[in-house]
Amino acid sequence: MHSPSTTLPSVNSPSMARIAFASFIGTAIEFYDFYIYAMAAALVIGQVFFPASAPAIQSLNALLTFGLAFIARPLGALLFGHFGDRIGRKSTLAASLLVMGASTFLIGLLPGYDTLGLWAPVLLCLLRFGQGLGLGGEWAGAALLATEYAPEGKRGWYGMFPQLGPSIGFLLATLTFLGLSLGLKEAQFVAWGWRVPFIISAALVMVGLYVRFKLAETPAFAQAKSEQHIHRWPLKTLILQHGKAIVLGALAMGVCYHLFYTATVFCLSYGTQALHIARPVFLGMLCVAVIGMAVATPLAAWWADRVGRRPVLISGQFMALGLGFTLAPTFASGNLVLIVLFLFLALFLMGVTFAPMGAFLPEQFPVAVRYSGAGLAYQLGGILGASFAPAVAQFLVQQGGLPWVGFYMSVMAAISILAVWQMKPIRFTRHD
Repeated sequence: MHSPSTTLPSVNSPSMARIAFASFIGTAIEFYDFYIYAMAAALVIGQVFFPASAPAIQSLNALLTFGLAFIARPLGALLFGHFGDRIGRKSTLAASLLVMGASTFLIGLLPGYDTLGLWAPVLLCLLRFGQGLGLGGEWAGAALLATEYAPEGKRGWYGMFPQLGPSIGFLLATLTFLGLSLGLKEAQFVAWGWRVPFIISAALVMVGLYVRFKLAETPAFAQAKSEQHIHRWPLKTLILQHGKAIVLGALAMGVCYHLFYTATVFCLSYGTQALHIARPVFLGMLCVAVIGMAVATPLAAWWADRVGRRPVLISGQFMALGLGFTLAPTFASGNLVLIVLFLFLALFLMGVTFAPMGAFLPEQFPVAVRYSGAGLAYQLGGILGASFAPAVAQFLVQQGGLPWVGFYMSVMAAISILAVWQMKPIRFTRHD
């Protein structure tokens, strides 16, 4: 077995910088694609793709299409994970980015209900499913690209770069929609303006593909393949030998997802529709709030390399449990400062509970099933914590009010705390 010092690039080498950038840029682009749909679902998808009815029903239908991609994401993790563990990280990452990019671009071109009738929501659901497949294959590959190159003692830091992608992707998505909301009249925004972010994503995808194709395979996978430590059917080995790690990983991810999508989808929908906060104002508030996630991500990664992943994760999850009890009073107050503070704290804690996962989840699996295992745990966590969380929150607020939405957040945090407490990483070596 080669020692890390003989096979890994030095921390300060340009090669390591390129690896960090490549792991970041792909997740930033794919999450930009994913988030523009989330915002469109909160603002306009219901009006465009579903028959005219009560606004609440249109909003619920739009949020359900939002959740559909989270069902597809574990399937994408399995599909791309199989090839990522069989043929390599590099080509699989490029394929996942292409699937996501094509689906996003076609959503931007898809005619609405007035033109296609029932085919409009059907095709929308298929393309949203395609987005989920693409994103399902992205995160694990990006995380492995960073962590399988990273020197010992720096996996938390380099595993942070894929975790920065979502906050930057979200900020780009929010700024795009904010600019369109400020520059267009409401009728223009509904008619065509919302499509612009989907169409321009094609250019971003081309940049991401160029960067990805310039990379070499990770040393860990290259060594495992050369020594024939590759499984013909990685999924079989994964399920039989690492089922517990998958379940615990998914539960551990739950509150992280829940914090983000409650703050950015449910709160956006509730704030603009129930509290009648102007769309540009609320989008501006989210731009401020996402700074919390961008700041927390590198801080949490740095901290995790020093004290361990579990203490950082559990600390953030305990704080999230308490934050759930503040949701109702802050939004019920109608005070914009208090609402921004809640959104900032929610996204800050999302960063705290998200950043260490770039190293923590891959550390649960040996190299031969690492792409499949880390990806499947991550994406199943999305179903648990985010897929229908905005729709469930919408239902809860209609049935019992905002306190139930906050309690929902606290329960998710408690579940994640228990999961992380039970998880024990394996020895992360060149190949296991």
